Amino acid sequence: MVAKSNAHTRVEALSYDVFETPLGWVGVVASVNGVRKTTLPEPSVDAALSGLGPDRAGAAHDPEALAQYRKVIEEYLAGKRTDLSTLPVDSRRSTEFFTKAWAACRRIPAGETRTYAWLANEAGRPRAMRAAGQAMARNPLPLVVPCHRVVGSDGGLHGFGGSVGLPLKKRLLELERRGKPAG
Repeated sequence: MVAKSNAHTRVEALSYDVFETPLGWVGVVASVNGVRKTTLPEPSVDAALSGLGPDRAGAAHDPEALAQYRKVIEEYLAGKRTDLSTLPVDSRRSTEFFTKAWAACRRIPAGETRTYAWLANEAGRPRAMRAAGQAMARNPLPLVVPCHRVVGSDGGLHGFGGSVGLPLKKRLLELERRGKPAG
């Protein structure tokens, strides 16, 4: 599904959807290679659309094309599943280190946490804790790349984005630990 617009430019077909979940509105952008951008649950459709940012530009609103992503994310946020690793990820626009850090993050078992130092080591750069932190801060796929499972060296919850912040990080970990909705 890659269309050539001229000999020097390739335009890739992207799809997006925004849908309501038990914890709020979630936006998803995907290519034929996998999910490229997600939002954390947001309080409104507009916030979720805004959270997709420039990744939504040129994407077609196509809920049917993203039904697989929607189903898995809705089940996760309803507490019916804890594993999102079945969703394919399109990380071709990322650096090698970030891609490795995101892959390592996806291997953290649901409901468990690991430190930024662990993440840096797993990504092949044991002394790059700050870079691991940046990989999580710039993670375009929260939930799918479960950055809420990465904590500070003291075990404390740090650095979680969106308009929902650290309370959501705590809630997601609780949801995973209990296997049912928190709250």
